[in-house]
Amino acid sequence: MKFLLTGGGTGGHFYPIVAIAQELKRIAGENRMVDFELYFMSHSPYNQGILYDNNLIFKKNYAGKIRRYFSVLNFFDLFKTGWGIIKSVWEIFLVYPDVVFGKGGYASFPALFAARILRIPVVIHESDSVPGKTNLWAAKFARRIAVSYQDAAKYFPKDKVAFTGQPIRKEIRETLSANAHEYFGLDKNIPVVLILGGSLGASAINEVMMEALPKLVEKYQIIHQTGKDHLDEVKKTVEVVLQNNPNKNRYKAFPFLNDLELRSAAGAATIVISRAGSSIFEIASWGIPSIIIPIPSSNGDHQTKNAFAYARTGAAAVIEQNNLSGNILFAEIERITSDPELYQKMKESTKNFVRADAATLIAEEILKIALKHEQ
Repeated sequence: MKFLLTGGGTGGHFYPIVAIAQELKRIAGENRMVDFELYFMSHSPYNQGILYDNNLIFKKNYAGKIRRYFSVLNFFDLFKTGWGIIKSVWEIFLVYPDVVFGKGGYASFPALFAARILRIPVVIHESDSVPGKTNLWAAKFARRIAVSYQDAAKYFPKDKVAFTGQPIRKEIRETLSANAHEYFGLDKNIPVVLILGGSLGASAINEVMMEALPKLVEKYQIIHQTGKDHLDEVKKTVEVVLQNNPNKNRYKAFPFLNDLELRSAAGAATIVISRAGSSIFEIASWGIPSIIIPIPSSNGDHQTKNAFAYARTGAAAVIEQNNLSGNILFAEIERITSDPELYQKMKESTKNFVRADAATLIAEEILKIALKHEQ
């Protein structure tokens, strides 16, 4: 039995795919399925080590991005997408999987197009509260459609769609509290603010953090994922804004947090500041109150809609980037962390948002369709 999983080249697509692959592998092992193979198709492997660890065979294709604004690159990317479709048809024909699973994003389009040509069953998953163009198109022929937000279900055929929640890898589903403070050199008696800007970082959040930092370190300790490209700039700024500050050591900057570091940081965190991508679901699974700062220019404004959909559960506060400043961020952190009743309500509300069985539900449906396809 063979399965091909495809999605865009970002962590928001890649890591949920890995979570589903892990569940497919687990269920196959429990049922002693032989000749079980998993493939990942995209324009880049994103993380070759994780693919290897999860026995995912990488198949490269090509995909052009269709931008919502005028760009000469749109013209050239049409040819890239065309070549990607031809290559995908050939690669998928050679593998001929029982099911193709699409996570969305422009990088999944060639593989899904190829699956349609080859009449291979398709299952898709939508992570955002407002679907992207690829998934809206693929929904026309997909056998089943899974969504992370209940709000997204209205965009798809009722007889196909199911609210499953967001698949989260088992490696980061739970926090590591034991020795977390010691790992980062933190004081257990001082609250911790964890800032996550995504794997690439978020320059707008970094800038506001630098503005708020002198006041923050008076009361809080900071674990800041700056993004690999921003670390040097942030460190130089910190040297200036915290020069001669007695609490300078309360600030810890990292270019990127690996799985162990992320779980440990979550285990120490009192509150999390984050963008509104798939990290929302990870934060909810940790049970930590958060402040969400959506990217204002995301496609279809999906991050803003994601953020407010999460905030409606009571688990998070939202600060739109246009309103963001160091003083506002500091005031919001204070409002949440200094009110024990509000803090506990937000903590409890995280449980109403995340579904721990999301990857299992999707994997079971994929297997069910595959078994029908084999007959």
